[in-house]
Amino acid sequence: MPFTNPSRRHFFQSAVASALVLSPAARAAGAEPNVLGPVAGYSAQIGTLVSEMTWMRDAVLRSVEGLTLDQIDFLLDGKANRIGALLLHLAAMEKLYQLNTFDRVGMQELEKGSAFKDWAVAMELGEPARKTIKGHTLDYYRGVLRDLREKTLAELRKRDDRWLMEVDKSWPWGPTNNLCKWFHVCEHESHHDGQIGLLRARVPGAPRTGQRRPLVVLPASSST
Repeated sequence: MPFTNPSRRHFFQSAVASALVLSPAARAAGAEPNVLGPVAGYSAQIGTLVSEMTWMRDAVLRSVEGLTLDQIDFLLDGKANRIGALLLHLAAMEKLYQLNTFDRVGMQELEKGSAFKDWAVAMELGEPARKTIKGHTLDYYRGVLRDLREKTLAELRKRDDRWLMEVDKSWPWGPTNNLCKWFHVCEHESHHDGQIGLLRARVPGAPRTGQRRPLVVLPASSST
């Protein structure tokens, strides 16, 4: 039977358009942003990781595109986090792994020392974040994320695949290499991107995401 489910077709059209419409920042990481793999200027495996991180970061930025300050500060309920706080949380995660993998700051020092204290509220979220992380525009959060990512990329250019595979036997969840740590930064953004999407759908007056003319219109399927 012909494919007649409009909601399902819209889902696939949106997914295709979302995957293909990438920002100049994402395109700058490689010639073909949707062809993940080695990137010029990095060792082979680090470049592949960079292409994945760039793809995911662009997805996050598209999820918050067009939001006003009030919409970024919208609080769904007393247990939710603001979108702005989630963006700063992503920045805090990147800062933590910069300190650990590039500066070799151990987890105990990160938890108890001064190197990470300015990021502690954003990292933990919850009530302290609800009280303090607000009043910033989208450009503020994008700037924080951009500056941290530029540092990450600059540091990764200095390193090679052997460094990427170095194992930290003291990591809290067990032996972990640098590849796993930075992949965790990437999948962590994916996790919170889903939260941001849920919150945005409930923000009064927020424009819908993905309101672009689909670049690819899938033909009707002959499957049932």
